Amino acid sequence: MPDVVDQQTRSRMMAGIRGKDTKPELAIRRGLHARGFRFRLHVGNVPGKPDLVLPRFRAAIFVNGCFWHHHDCHLFKIPSTRTEFWSQKIARNVERDAIVREQLTRQSWRFLVVWECALKGRTRLALDDVIGRIAQWLCSAEPFLEIEGAR
Repeated sequence: MPDVVDQQTRSRMMAGIRGKDTKPELAIRRGLHARGFRFRLHVGNVPGKPDLVLPRFRAAIFVNGCFWHHHDCHLFKIPSTRTEFWSQKIARNVERDAIVREQLTRQSWRFLVVWECALKGRTRLALDDVIGRIAQWLCSAEPFLEIEGAR
């Protein structure tokens, strides 16, 4: 099936998809900052270049898009066009995520993944609940936490 827009328009549309400073990421940052947590953004010397790094807690936080990281929820669906391309691209992302988790663990980093569906869509949780769970995890000794939308 051919694309419904020309190549130049499609290129401009795809360039508009943010990898940083997404709405879910900004909501997490505002909520944590309001609770007194201080963090660094997109630190390049931490495996996976996490969205937020809290050195004091030796913690890395990733705000993952359900589509880009293949989360099994209502927000993930392989596009009906160029399915092979998208399947391979998303599979590479999932593979890279596993490698990053392994590297973080080896380097004694604690890490948390907040899935997009926890903050968006029909399974979203209250933002204050999500921030509360993150704050509780940061003050704990747990090495890993994953926050996803309600099932």
